[in-house]
Amino acid sequence: MGYLWSLLLLVLFIPSTYELQTSQTLVLLQLRKQLGYPSSLQILGNYEGDFCSLSSSTQMSISCQDSSVTELKIMGNKLAKVSGFNGFAIPNTTLSKSFSIDSFVTTLTRLPSLRVLSLVSLGIWGPLPDKIHRLSSLEFLDLSSNFMYGSIPPAISRLMKLHTLVLDGNYFNETVPGWLDSFSNLTILCLKNNGLKGRIPLSVGKIKTLSYLALSHNELSGKLPDLSTLTKLHVLDLRENHLDSGLPMMPKVLVTALLSKNSFSGKIPEQFGTLGQLQYLDLSFNHLSGTPPSTLFHLPNVSYLNLASNMFSGSLLNELSCGGKLGFVDISSNKLIGGLPSCLRSTSGKVVVKFGGNCLSIDSQHQHQGSYCKEALKRGKQSRGRDIAVVVGVIIGACLVMVLFVLGVLLSFKKCRSKRTREQHILPKIVHENMPTGVSSELLANARLISQAAKLGTQTALVHRLFAFEELKEATNGFDSSRFLGEGSMGKLYRGRLENGTFVAIRALSLGKRCSIQNLKVRLDLLSKLHHPHLVGLLGHCIDDSGQDDSGANKVFLIYEYVPNGNYHTHLSESFPEKVLKWSDRLRILIGVAKAVHFLHTGVIPGCFNNQLKTNNILLDEHQIAKLSDYGMSIITEEIEKQQAKGEGPKSRHQTNVQDDVYNFGFILLESLVGPIVTGKEEAFLLNEMQASFGSQNGRRRIVDPVVLTTCSQESLSIVISITNKCISLEPSSRPSFEDVLWNLQYAAQVQATADADQKSDSTS
Repeated sequence: MGYLWSLLLLVLFIPSTYELQTSQTLVLLQLRKQLGYPSSLQILGNYEGDFCSLSSSTQMSISCQDSSVTELKIMGNKLAKVSGFNGFAIPNTTLSKSFSIDSFVTTLTRLPSLRVLSLVSLGIWGPLPDKIHRLSSLEFLDLSSNFMYGSIPPAISRLMKLHTLVLDGNYFNETVPGWLDSFSNLTILCLKNNGLKGRIPLSVGKIKTLSYLALSHNELSGKLPDLSTLTKLHVLDLRENHLDSGLPMMPKVLVTALLSKNSFSGKIPEQFGTLGQLQYLDLSFNHLSGTPPSTLFHLPNVSYLNLASNMFSGSLLNELSCGGKLGFVDISSNKLIGGLPSCLRSTSGKVVVKFGGNCLSIDSQHQHQGSYCKEALKRGKQSRGRDIAVVVGVIIGACLVMVLFVLGVLLSFKKCRSKRTREQHILPKIVHENMPTGVSSELLANARLISQAAKLGTQTALVHRLFAFEELKEATNGFDSSRFLGEGSMGKLYRGRLENGTFVAIRALSLGKRCSIQNLKVRLDLLSKLHHPHLVGLLGHCIDDSGQDDSGANKVFLIYEYVPNGNYHTHLSESFPEKVLKWSDRLRILIGVAKAVHFLHTGVIPGCFNNQLKTNNILLDEHQIAKLSDYGMSIITEEIEKQQAKGEGPKSRHQTNVQDDVYNFGFILLESLVGPIVTGKEEAFLLNEMQASFGSQNGRRRIVDPVVLTTCSQESLSIVISITNKCISLEPSSRPSFEDVLWNLQYAAQVQATADADQKSDSTS
């Protein structure tokens, strides 16, 4: 009897389990259909087994428990960022017009046990519906790099188990929700790269469980709330917004603080100097003033400190001490005076220091005259005085307005008309007086090519001048073969010595007669505005239109600073073992080049692309600082390229150029990993070799440069391998931006610096 009862129970339960599995399978197939049959889900159409047994990949992962789907991760290849997105479907970019995000979420809710949901770069568009809260078991939600717009639905706050919310790279354009503190388990909040506006709500400072907060690349403004109460916050990323308050108190456990490219003002709070766990601090491109606290430089764990492009003044203490893990400091483009502290002058190469564009009493990097900083400081004080006067004036004006309102019936309409007439006469004068100066009329006529550096007028670091052809002949001994350095696609290169003893590199170009002298001067003027610590400085140019060759081409000479320590390729070669660089040095050089390329992409409107990226064009100065050469040649040859590319739309060319730079930089990364064996190999061979070797420890040991293997941490190496794979992806839309490349390299360097410090500590203990 007991046996029959057990058999009956088995018969009753088997159909129920089978139906449940079937319903989950049908839901997954329906989702595949609604997503337009993406390649990442192609296997679902042909697979006849249990979907829960499918092996995971970077494109798709399905996990199950008790015959129910608990994790669903799908990675697509839809390009997420486009210009002018208006909330509607875009052919060949988003999912089709027939796609309904409401129906899609309804289908998702038929997976009630779902705990992890990641739907990235799938072209999903539309406002995220409130019914997302029906996935009540969700703990992890990632919908990044899609086309969702409007507001973040309040119903998400009802997902009480949620600990990770990632909505990066969408088009949400309302305010940051004020209900975020209703989550009891939220540890990661990422809303980067949207169009969120308004203030950061005070409720953000009440999410006690938060460890990672990223709101960068939005339109947020106003005052930053007090975050010191977030006792678990390790990473804070607020880059590229419009936040304009003073810096608030920070959590004591903070490890990474990215606050660059805002409008923060005032002094750095002394409390920042007590953040004992801080490793990475970026306050660059703000309006911060005063003298940086000396305690910042010797925090016990800080490895990266960027204070560039602010309004810091005064002098740093000569006896200032640097923390044992400090590896990079940038105090450039401020108003600092006096000497550079001894710990920042170290020639050991332990700390990379950028300090150009100040008024420091040193000669190794460009410094302004002391009067420049004093005058700028004076102007700043006068400006603050005017601001106070304006505030007082506004208050007095408001009082007068109230009085005038009471007595308004006694004023004549004639006086009112007279007042308006006077304002109309004053306005044109004000507009005229505030016209920008220092920009040539030719550049104003070609406004789309004006660089950000041109807007700085006299604040640019290098003085560009015209050279006479005879001066160049004398500098090169008549372009003697003994001065010849090499020849590339952009002409011959010579080493010269000017009359004042300065060594220079002279690039001789031959441009066709289709490029007029007038257009050429405009483009050279633009090229001269490109100043960056990791670009070889352009000192001047010479146009020798009197010596045209038989083809009528113009001879153009570009005069660059001479960088004496060879190129990066040489320092990766086994032919010169005494010069081979260890892993941390390679990372430092790669970060410098990535910064330079990011500047070239964003420092000029619409951008400077096709920048001849290869290891031979990365030069190293006497301090092993990387400087990119042969950049910006597309600016000069643009007219010719346009004629050669007739019928090709500017937008597609722009996108291709960006992708070319990322792709070419990927091979620089690859050569940094495996050494110069990359040179001369077919791209298809290299890509196959990477895929076959980098995925395992044994494969890495076989292909990675032994110098890298013996000087790197595995975590740092893995980060760079991952970003390298993305850069050289055969699918252009899958390649990262240079900002992403730079972030990954800096993170890899930070991880490596920590590993090196730990190893040093172990060896001395």
